[in-house]
Amino acid sequence: MADLRVLVVDDEALIRAGFRVLLDASPGLTVVGEAADGTTAVRQCRALNPDVLLMDIRMPGMDGLEATRHVVGDPSLDARVLIVTTFGEDEHVFAALRAGASGFVLKDTPPEDLVAAIRVVASGESLLTPRVTTRLIAEFVRRAPVVVRSTGLTGLTEREREVLVQVAAGMSNAEIAEHFVVSLNTVKTHVSRLLMKLSARDRAQLVVLAYESGLVVPGS
Repeated sequence: MADLRVLVVDDEALIRAGFRVLLDASPGLTVVGEAADGTTAVRQCRALNPDVLLMDIRMPGMDGLEATRHVVGDPSLDARVLIVTTFGEDEHVFAALRAGASGFVLKDTPPEDLVAAIRVVASGESLLTPRVTTRLIAEFVRRAPVVVRSTGLTGLTEREREVLVQVAAGMSNAEIAEHFVVSLNTVKTHVSRLLMKLSARDRAQLVVLAYESGLVVPGS
């Protein structure tokens, strides 16, 4: 199996170098390039075809949010974006999820957790944890008016709605299966149907949609 290809995007050379050393030393991962700003990141992404972009938010010129929109919005690319952030950038994190990022890690994340996060995102899952992501989404949807997207939720079955609520709570497929006392494959089928019916790229977008549609009420 080929190594996962990672593009490291950060405006600090020392941080990029540290990530490169860590990731290149991790089995199954290869850093294929670096970028110090969003414009270069988008260009490198198109040239190098990475599987995952490890993306900083605050950079000169085009920032990580705009770069994420360019990468995710390009149908010729299949790269996933993992945002690197701090607790002080909550609002930016929510904007990144809306832009199509598949999740985020904190800058003080232990090395082994960062490596695991890259693998999770590359597999098509989203890095969503109740401890951080759900709190951020709930807070910033609370501040903004609820917007029901044109796709709506009318085409969902009652069980699909219930599963979507659990996804929005940051629960894994295994936890959802245990909650409803069903098989893991059944949950995977429900999640796949949710992604298809709601035209969502991944679980991160499902979480945002669950809050924006009003299905999940912040603080509930």
